[in-house]
Amino acid sequence: MTKVFIIDDHPMVVEGIKGLLQGEEHYPVVGSAHYALEALEAFRQDMPDVVLLDINLPDLNGIELCERIKKEFPAIKVLGISTFKERSYITRLMEKGASGYVLKNVDKEELIEAIRQVARGRMYFSMEASTAITTQRSSAQVPVLTSREKEILVLISEGLTNKEIADQLYISPLTVDSHRKNLLAKFTVRNTAALVKLGIEHGLIAL
Repeated sequence: MTKVFIIDDHPMVVEGIKGLLQGEEHYPVVGSAHYALEALEAFRQDMPDVVLLDINLPDLNGIELCERIKKEFPAIKVLGISTFKERSYITRLMEKGASGYVLKNVDKEELIEAIRQVARGRMYFSMEASTAITTQRSSAQVPVLTSREKEILVLISEGLTNKEIADQLYISPLTVDSHRKNLLAKFTVRNTAALVKLGIEHGLIAL
């Protein structure tokens, strides 16, 4: 029996995966979490065998969480499951110790096969993920952002000030300023104009 745990901040996604695995007695879903820290606390109580991990989480991104999981719970196998199929996301997740990567459009049979393979200590990549890894991309790597950083990036692109963003998100202007500085650092740019330009180029800001 392989105990499965789901980490995804979208309840519908979690319920969808649970539905796919329902009735699979060899792959019971023993828990789920919408937040990274919530998941880590759950593992301290009951450690699963395989974690299905989304890249985009509200508190930590999936790549940072994968690193923490492998450091604190090295026996847990991590299988990335996301809508992102950029090579940079996949390779960085692998560098942090993940055993595989599939997209969220995966069907039941392939999801079960992916879980089976990583539980056995093997690597598994869906076809699209495998293609992304082997295809060399000339563009710069896409920075990994938290949900909050993405939210703030979009509001910055709309020309809102730190105070206006803070009022809209019910957080302090100092917190907004901290996120803004983190965004500049992650994109390695010095000003808002360059930040917005790269956000558009990477598809993080819709035109």
